[in-house]
Amino acid sequence: MPSAVILAGGLGTRLRSAVPDLPKPMAPISGRPFLEYQLDYWISQGVSRFVLSVGYRHEAITEHFGPRYKGVDLEYAIEEHPLGTGGAFLLAAEKTGLREPFLLLNGDTYFGVDWSVLNAYALEHDADWCLSLFRTSEQGRYMGIELSSEGRITSLKSGVEQGPRLANGGVYWVHPRVLSGARTFGEKLSLENDLFPGALAADQRLFGLEFTRTFIDIGVPADYHRAATLLAG
Repeated sequence: MPSAVILAGGLGTRLRSAVPDLPKPMAPISGRPFLEYQLDYWISQGVSRFVLSVGYRHEAITEHFGPRYKGVDLEYAIEEHPLGTGGAFLLAAEKTGLREPFLLLNGDTYFGVDWSVLNAYALEHDADWCLSLFRTSEQGRYMGIELSSEGRITSLKSGVEQGPRLANGGVYWVHPRVLSGARTFGEKLSLENDLFPGALAADQRLFGLEFTRTFIDIGVPADYHRAATLLAG
């Protein structure tokens, strides 16, 4: 059964007009925090332990959920100052001592990835990282991904190009060996701008796999409001 690290510490500045007083993962969707929908989905996929990387207004998360949710253990890695997505990931990984392949999830993204399919694909290819991908034509928000014929990631692009493309969906399979060569813990880093390009430059084995199930990123008000239609019920 996998463990999952959820990055739930961002400031959520683009969502402030719709949700002014809460961290993004606690934004209410039909009366429930977005994070509950995410936890419910991944529990249904067999996740047996969550490590929540929290920062901005973290008390809203820790006090709501406490140490367990629906019988599953929750642990918290608290950022004393903003570390970015990469730094928050490394802090959570250091705190928990993960030794088996695990999931890394964006706390403001719901993506219906099948863990068994992702895990089997990553193990088959001896991946260091395996990114879950979706297709989009939206400009400016999502990192575009180019793959080789065997599914290995060959380039990472900002989300500015036009036309349909495979994009990073914020659900990552991670082999713990990537942590052995990680940069200094406590440093502010971005996953997409620092860790992933560094991993490619170091010839780590980055793979990507497309999934076509529900994807929603509540990072901007329009998509936050659309999430109620996709997730409620």
